[in-house]
Amino acid sequence: MNSPRPNISYEQRPEIRQLDEGAINRIAAGEVVERPASAVKELVENAVDAGARRIEVDYADGGKTLIRVTDDGCGMTGDDLPLALSRHATSKIDGSDLLDIHTFGFRGEALPSLGAVGRLKITSRVEGGEGVSMIVSGGRSEPVKPAALSKGTIVELRDLFYATPARLKFLRTDRAESQAIGDVIKRLAMAEPFVGFILRDVSGGGEGRVIFRADPESGDLFDALHGRLARVLGKEFSENALAIDAEREGLHLTGYAALPTYSRGSAVSQFLFVNGRPVKDKLLVGALRGAYFDFLSRDRHPAACLFIDCDPHLVDVNVHPAKSEVRFRDPGMARGLIVSALRHALAEAGHRASTTVANATLGAMRPEGQGDAPRSYQMDQRSMGGRVGGYAPPPRPSSDMLNQSYQWQAPERFETPGFAEASQPSARFEDVESAPEVEALPLGAARAQVHENYIVAQTERGIVIVDQHAAHERLVYEKLKAQMAENGVASQALLIPEVVELGANDAQTLLEMADELARLGLVIEPFGGGAIAVRETPAILGRVDAKAMISDVLDELEDLGDSLSVQARIEAVLSRVACHGSIRSGRRMRAEEMNALLREMEATPHSGQCNHGRPTYVELKLSDIERLFGRT
Repeated sequence: MNSPRPNISYEQRPEIRQLDEGAINRIAAGEVVERPASAVKELVENAVDAGARRIEVDYADGGKTLIRVTDDGCGMTGDDLPLALSRHATSKIDGSDLLDIHTFGFRGEALPSLGAVGRLKITSRVEGGEGVSMIVSGGRSEPVKPAALSKGTIVELRDLFYATPARLKFLRTDRAESQAIGDVIKRLAMAEPFVGFILRDVSGGGEGRVIFRADPESGDLFDALHGRLARVLGKEFSENALAIDAEREGLHLTGYAALPTYSRGSAVSQFLFVNGRPVKDKLLVGALRGAYFDFLSRDRHPAACLFIDCDPHLVDVNVHPAKSEVRFRDPGMARGLIVSALRHALAEAGHRASTTVANATLGAMRPEGQGDAPRSYQMDQRSMGGRVGGYAPPPRPSSDMLNQSYQWQAPERFETPGFAEASQPSARFEDVESAPEVEALPLGAARAQVHENYIVAQTERGIVIVDQHAAHERLVYEKLKAQMAENGVASQALLIPEVVELGANDAQTLLEMADELARLGLVIEPFGGGAIAVRETPAILGRVDAKAMISDVLDELEDLGDSLSVQARIEAVLSRVACHGSIRSGRRMRAEEMNALLREMEATPHSGQCNHGRPTYVELKLSDIERLFGRT
């Protein structure tokens, strides 16, 4: 830059002026309404706050030309409408305590902001009153008029951002905006399982196409939430999710978290709520990742839907314009609750693995192109006398098929070995008597070993195939972790402490965690200014680059609010030790050894997945196997 370019020209003294109401609302709309999905979120939250039990959302062209939200809530009177469309007017707080918030909305900015950038029409009716309507276009409002409506409220927003055309250039395609609207509705549907939601795309006119529908759930909270999650996230998630219910010092954690073997390639299946409000909070995401970090590789992400409920005074929801982030009075308490509750639930799951593993196995066994179409066998076809339209002769085989048939039925040459003389396959079975009660156990009784690596066991309802190396590796790893937890992490003192230069803030952040790092064998001390001295490192890691380790810790603290890098490095070493100390692939095992491995898996937490999150066994139900052979 060769010359200064001030933001304000000083050739003439700048004059401070009061912005008009229209400009104020358009600025506010820029913070609250980023895209059509933001408008849908604000309007649906208002409907929920109004006590609605059924909410219908219609949109056209990705929400750019039309958004209509219909609810059966308490409604508004003719006197309420002008107030609802003025800034900072709300029925949800009285202004005396900004932390005592029990609703989604509380600022009173959404409706006037939408009216400032689009064409907004509100029609409403309270029980026992008359229907009323009011229109606001580009910030200009019209008088309240009578309207026909049976109950509730209809909010119709057309031509979003017509008053600010520059904003339209930043919107994405209709398909992308529609996807964002669907995501918003699904998150709110998870937050309110007792409320029914219908989402329609009415582009092109008419009744439109139903994109998403979730009827109100019944039963207690856990049953209702389980049913709603099955509807929103799919049956596979609900089948492989663990119920979470824990409480600590005023914070109550509920929800469902999926098994590690039901992991995802990205964090798209992580849904977090605080006092019923969907949030995307770095602290909570970090806690969720910390709870699973011992079970998943870094490129896999857990799936979970978690709710934290607490006294409103323990959390500040007014720290983000879109209310998507929160701030806890005691962040460590919230994080600790999530980590401990999820790890406890995963430990109680024991050897359980995701059902999707078996589904993927069965899918791999089906011939290509078959899909889900039922197979037709000759024995299942109707007899000739029962055919409609008379007898139809079967097609004559081709000459190639006849030649193959002749060759198949021809006598074998003398040099071709028979079954008895054939080379032995890489499979062996154990002819042992197993009591019925053994087959009744979750992993059943060992029947064979295939390719010196896979154990085939029989259960009451099917078979189990176990990867002997992966399973034993997990068992050894869990034993090593238990020993480390009992005896602590041994540290080795450096002959010459390594001094690491940092910024003052970074050094202070690390020193606040000095006690936690010391429990993991990493001992640090202040060294003046922004420097710290590393005096001891975990002995199990051998020689380490202390500066690189400190940098990794700081990066995780900045990204997630906590650091797992030291513990992850230690447990990575334990994992390698477990790998070398476990049963190797290619080792033949006796029936007693195989059954002993199965019993130990049943008794050991987390034995359903290896150290990298892959399954250690696959269970196939007898009904599924029979379906593969067309016996059902």
